[in-house]
Amino acid sequence: MKAVNNLFMSENQNQILKPTVAETPEGISGQGFFATSLEKAVGLARKNSLWPLPFATSCCGIEFMATMASHYDLARFGSERLSFSPRQSDLLMVMGTVAKKMGPVLREIYIQMAEPKWVMAVGACASSGGIFDTYSVLQGIDRVIPVDVYVPGCPPRPEQIIDGIIKIQELVGNESLRRRSSKEYEDLMKKYNME
Repeated sequence: MKAVNNLFMSENQNQILKPTVAETPEGISGQGFFATSLEKAVGLARKNSLWPLPFATSCCGIEFMATMASHYDLARFGSERLSFSPRQSDLLMVMGTVAKKMGPVLREIYIQMAEPKWVMAVGACASSGGIFDTYSVLQGIDRVIPVDVYVPGCPPRPEQIIDGIIKIQELVGNESLRRRSSKEYEDLMKKYNME
């Protein structure tokens, strides 16, 4: 591709491709200005700059690697920077089988994450224990931490993981700035013994 007047032209098809731009939030616009609510502006910024922390324990992690690779390119959705530090991430992606002994570790990682934070359970094992209905496997991570989006599959295809990221982005973009200090959120944290 070659750049032509800030647009990109495909060499094979001789057609102009416009660069992807985030959808403008609801607001008032005029010549040279745009006004919207702070909540919508913050939601737009947050949803297009998620920093995921991959907690991969088995085959779903391999599918996540494929999602990050050039063919699917998760960076197109603002999730280019993976963070392996809970204090610098806002999306916890749990992928694969989680043993009961790993439950407290996963919970500690969740607690160390700064607010606002979101959780995505990727695959059947993280969502429900998968085929491993045994004494040693946690039957869903929602027994130790709250989950925002579940991605089905064993293992899920990269397209399904991207769909999960899009669902998280919708949740993040539409979330109220005051949700995290609401009574419902406090009750949810008390349910998981996190205060």
